[in-house]
Amino acid sequence: MNSPIMIACAHGTSSTQGAAEVNALRDGIAALRPGLEVREAYVDVQQPGLPDVVTAVAAGESAVVVPLLLSVGYHVKVDITRAVRSRPDTLAAAPLGPDPRLAALLDQRLREAGVTESDAVILAAAGSSDPTASLNVEALAEQLRALRPNRIVPAYGASAKPSVPDAVAALRAEVAAGGVASSAAESSGAGRVVIASYLLAPGFFHDQLAKAGADLVTEPLLPSPVLAEIALERYDAVLGAGA
Repeated sequence: MNSPIMIACAHGTSSTQGAAEVNALRDGIAALRPGLEVREAYVDVQQPGLPDVVTAVAAGESAVVVPLLLSVGYHVKVDITRAVRSRPDTLAAAPLGPDPRLAALLDQRLREAGVTESDAVILAAAGSSDPTASLNVEALAEQLRALRPNRIVPAYGASAKPSVPDAVAALRAEVAAGGVASSAAESSGAGRVVIASYLLAPGFFHDQLAKAGADLVTEPLLPSPVLAEIALERYDAVLGAGA
């Protein structure tokens, strides 16, 4: 019996580089699981749209929608749920985050950027009107705090507060007043304000981070094999739960 089709559903982007990174993620998933059919779908911006992809699954086939998204939010609770309920033998997996491996990947991006213990870090997520998304980002921030002594403040590109520019301004004021220091050592001088990009790939939201006034912005999570591993675990978990 064939494995259920994986519908790897991303948000969608107008960024050529961002789209290429997400396509490479799908290729990475397929490479890790030979024989698994991985189909492309989006909830916004790009085609094919998720409802059309779900409808196109042949009768008698089963499918699992795996959100290539970092938090539970509107797209997971509404768009993906609606598409899954529209067809029998179709399940939805959990999104990729929060997950300690994503925190470790963010820590790696911060180290690659040369971030020190005296720097304040803004964990910048896309944002959602659904409060569950903010809770997911807060959970990821706690996982990152377990790895780094920096002051870490979640902030959002849209639909939730604080906004990334507001968080940068607030931390700038704290740095100027000498109020930001690592928990590992006393501050010997004003640290920088750094944005950790908690975004999957380049695109509109990542571009906006460069305009928020921080001293530096880390690269997005992709490319990394960790995302493909987590996606397959989400796929396997929902099949195990369904069984």
